Amino acid sequence: MFGCVSDLDIEAQIPALRRFARSLARNPDDADELVQDTLLQALSRWRQLRRPESIRAWLFQILFNLHRTSGRGRQRDLARFTDDDCADHPDPTGDPTQALHLGDTLAALARLPQDQRIALELVAMEDMTYEEVARVTEVPIGTVMSRLSRARERLRSELEGSNVTPLRRLK
Repeated sequence: MFGCVSDLDIEAQIPALRRFARSLARNPDDADELVQDTLLQALSRWRQLRRPESIRAWLFQILFNLHRTSGRGRQRDLARFTDDDCADHPDPTGDPTQALHLGDTLAALARLPQDQRIALELVAMEDMTYEEVARVTEVPIGTVMSRLSRARERLRSELEGSNVTPLRRLK
């Protein structure tokens, strides 16, 4: 369908796109609509994809731009995390303190300024490189690095007071 890119390459990105859309949108329905709009735009503009190996960053860039230009991104949206967002984390049901720590961490993440939260989520949750985040958010790589630094420092200072183990340094 996309020349060098198969339907499977695109389908493999949908869960990550949904996670990112949910972090941007106020509710799951808006997030699903944002993902659908992203996929429709990707289908209509697939010839603009210059490097098939960068399809992931390209799809995230489309999603982010749609969010920003549609009015969905004009207000500061608070992150809305669901159980799906925590699927890769340890099951906190065995230890109640893990559930508290996870809740504290997610609440602190939601309080970050949107530009810092987005950069941190893309690096920490979606395992993107700084270059990919710069492409998605259309800012210089130095800006990505400073946003990540400020986000990590703010999370660290908030979580130190709640006895939560700070996030490990990535990349």
